[in-house]
Amino acid sequence: MFSSKKRFDNAYKNAKIIHFNDTSKFILFSDCHRGDNSFADDFANNRNIYFHALKHYYNEGFQYCEVGDGDELWENLSFQPIFEAHKNVYMLMKQFHEQERLHMIWGNHDMVYRNPDYVEKNLSTYFDEKLGEDVELFCNLKYHEGIILKHTETKQELFLTHGHQADWWNYTFWKWSRFLVRILWKPLNVMGISDPTTPAKNYKELIKVERRTKKWIAENNNLITIVGHTHRPRFPEPGDIAFFNDGSCVHPRSITGIEIENGAITLIKWLIETTDDGILKIVRVVLEGPRTLLSYKTN
Repeated sequence: MFSSKKRFDNAYKNAKIIHFNDTSKFILFSDCHRGDNSFADDFANNRNIYFHALKHYYNEGFQYCEVGDGDELWENLSFQPIFEAHKNVYMLMKQFHEQERLHMIWGNHDMVYRNPDYVEKNLSTYFDEKLGEDVELFCNLKYHEGIILKHTETKQELFLTHGHQADWWNYTFWKWSRFLVRILWKPLNVMGISDPTTPAKNYKELIKVERRTKKWIAENNNLITIVGHTHRPRFPEPGDIAFFNDGSCVHPRSITGIEIENGAITLIKWLIETTDDGILKIVRVVLEGPRTLLSYKTN
């Protein structure tokens, strides 16, 4: 059985490299857990916030990196009901993809996407009822275990991966976890009982996962590493271990993410606020940063 170190090493070794500079703009979201709009669909409560935010980033010329667990394929048997429940989201993501601005990482809840044949079979097209035929969706879309953003001038690297490499149960035995979630925890989730095996709901497990991740970062020259998985946003001070977490899109009434723009990194939140005249408005709030990427650079 591989250690978390070997799993992280493999993800880094096989990562897709994307070159960028200070004019590049990226938005990183993870742990959307898009479901079928049932009572167990944690994404449904925030879908309007998410769609508004993603449309903002599309219009502003950002590239979108989804850092794992975008689709909830433990509770759901297939992609089709998820697509039908959140079609507007996928059509927006399709626009990113058509402009080569969509970069996808698989996590433990959508680990089936590490199989290129599965992705091609399920995500390439969808059936358009009006036309009565299959229509292109994500043609030639590639999922990766890791992505390296490499600055063309400074050569600084940012490593993006889901983070379940530090969680041996949800990496090695993900099929068993998926079985338990489908059979046991999904019906209990509808009644408000959480799955205790996930680090997002189990504080002790969360601390273990974060500790293993930090150890790997420290052993790799404090490489800026951005993960999801635990759903807990992390934004370190320069000089500390460069361990970032973009949070999730299933927080109560809000979503969090990480922006990379103008050579700087920022932790942000999107939520619904009420104006003085009673109008509900989706707003962006800065939680941490922006901080220059170079402030985290080590020799």
